[in-house]
Amino acid sequence: MHKKTFPRSQRLKSRKTIAALFSGGSSYSAYPLRVVWQEVEAGEEPMQAAFTVPKKRFKTAVARNLLKRRMREAYRLGKHKVARKLEERGKNIVLMLIYTGKEAADYAEIEKAAGKILWRLGKIGDPDFKVKPPHKSRSRK
Repeated sequence: MHKKTFPRSQRLKSRKTIAALFSGGSSYSAYPLRVVWQEVEAGEEPMQAAFTVPKKRFKTAVARNLLKRRMREAYRLGKHKVARKLEERGKNIVLMLIYTGKEAADYAEIEKAAGKILWRLGKIGDPDFKVKPPHKSRSRK
């Protein structure tokens, strides 16, 4: 069984790597989160992540820290499946999760968005990947 931890070695802290990530990385959104990711050279960990919440929308540190805690927890619980797939394919990535919502979302909403993002990240390097993540269809009346 995998330990569902988020040790320092999996945290993205290098300013140089973060700058390269924003200058040459790919991105996509799953409201209220946006991910910017980039494939990197082999390292000690298959995935390194950082989390950010804009000060412009959430003025108090308490509000920003709450959202970052929720994002880290959702990432921590879902990353092991993605990391295993990336290891099998010999891929290493760095990513930054950015909170884009205008109001603070509850944990369930953040967990759902993080799950969609991680599902798509798990498909990196998969030659058969052509479909979108599963979701419930809405019937229109």
